[in-house]
Amino acid sequence: MKFIHRREYLNEDDLVIIESSQPCNIRLMNDANFRSFRNGGRHTYHGGAFIRFPARIRVPSTGFWNITLDTVTRKAISVTQKPKLDFRIRFKRNTPTDQG
Repeated sequence: MKFIHRREYLNEDDLVIIESSQPCNIRLMNDANFRSFRNGGRHTYHGGAFIRFPARIRVPSTGFWNITLDTVTRKAISVTQKPKLDFRIRFKRNTPTDQG
């Protein structure tokens, strides 16, 4: 399966905001789950299938996170080509405030 991938260092409670030109599966995974996903194994993720945008996914903990997008379609798609969609991934950072 081909997919769009981005890896980013994110803080707990940051928001991942995705715009897409068509319905897609969006997964937010840590590195171990991303390796398993990429190799076709079992994995856990935050997100799912989205048809309305922008999609917002809250980051559960601080660290490196992998964001993947692949198209949702009823037709068989090629496993050799990346999905054809216009997309934008942005982040709303949860910046800590000084309490001093």
